[in-house]
Amino acid sequence: MTDADKPAVLFVCLGNICRSPTAEAVFRQRVAAAGLNGRLEIDSAGTGDWHIGRAPDRRAAAAAARRGYVMDELRARQIRVDDFHRFDLILCMDHSNFHDVSALAPAQGRARVARFLEVLGVGEPEEVPDPYYGGEDGFDQVLDLVERASELWLEQLRASL
Repeated sequence: MTDADKPAVLFVCLGNICRSPTAEAVFRQRVAAAGLNGRLEIDSAGTGDWHIGRAPDRRAAAAAARRGYVMDELRARQIRVDDFHRFDLILCMDHSNFHDVSALAPAQGRARVARFLEVLGVGEPEEVPDPYYGGEDGFDQVLDLVERASELWLEQLRASL
């Protein structure tokens, strides 16, 4: 299987330093635990350009590390038009990200743009809250949501592997 044949998932938030790198790290670990390393392409990006090249927020990295997730190698980048041709699934953390990403999508892109938490179903949160301006507990709340949704997205993607 070539890299182009692998199902590819991109996680997107505003700056790519809190929510989307957290989702990338969690999803990577879930994929590895399922014995599927190398079978999916996984990345994250932000809609904004403020943090390009920066490591994840120290609070996000610390919360992730407490649960065994590694974010050391991740660096922020901005979503690009070519991502819509490279990825099959672009998962947005909130409604604003979803709107911005959808507006950027070219007519001929292969990616399906979706809200990350839509897999949780009716009666569940619709957005992963941005913890950037809040307290430490916000990063744990993000992890709780990301862990739940990642399991469900992985179940869906297994069918294409």
